[in-house]
Amino acid sequence: MKNYFYLFFIICCIACNSQGKRKLPGNSPFQLEMNAKFKDASKSPLTKKDLKTFKNLDFFPIDEKYKVTAKLTKTPDAPTFNFPTTTSRVVTYKKYGIIEFTIDEKQLKLDIYKNTNPISGYEDHLFLPFLDDTNGKTTYAGGRFIDVLVSDEKENGFISIDFNKAYNPYCAYSDRYSCPITPRNNYLATEVKAGVKAYKK
Repeated sequence: MKNYFYLFFIICCIACNSQGKRKLPGNSPFQLEMNAKFKDASKSPLTKKDLKTFKNLDFFPIDEKYKVTAKLTKTPDAPTFNFPTTTSRVVTYKKYGIIEFTIDEKQLKLDIYKNTNPISGYEDHLFLPFLDDTNGKTTYAGGRFIDVLVSDEKENGFISIDFNKAYNPYCAYSDRYSCPITPRNNYLATEVKAGVKAYKK
């Protein structure tokens, strides 16, 4: 009989713990991954104070029109340059190419970059920073970033870009980070209502 009571006690504890762990919200793998990262104290850019009250990031609704197939014109002869950051730290990038695409019948283009000295595991990554007309209103004033992979390139000279995966630089959450400053020429004269919204502390 004691064994039955012990088993019942264990089941009740498991059930209570399961109810206590609130499932992180997210409507896509990207959103789930971002919320999980920000909730994890070992990975989160949030301050200890903000981490205690963090529930989830605020995202725009996923919109298929912001998943674009852009024409990629590579710039192999582009010079290497020192990318300015929010601190005295220097990061070295090279312009990988120019992407051209259409959103709401507007012809748009951005420069896309590649780190000349990537950390291990990020050799295939491209860097796409951009500004748009939501900055300082519904999104972070300093612009947002999108991670793109070289493997996203297609053989016909196009590349897939998903603005629903746009995220804020870590400087939006804490001043202990040094972040690349988005170049003014990477401004889009439209509202990109996709990806992560401004963080409200």
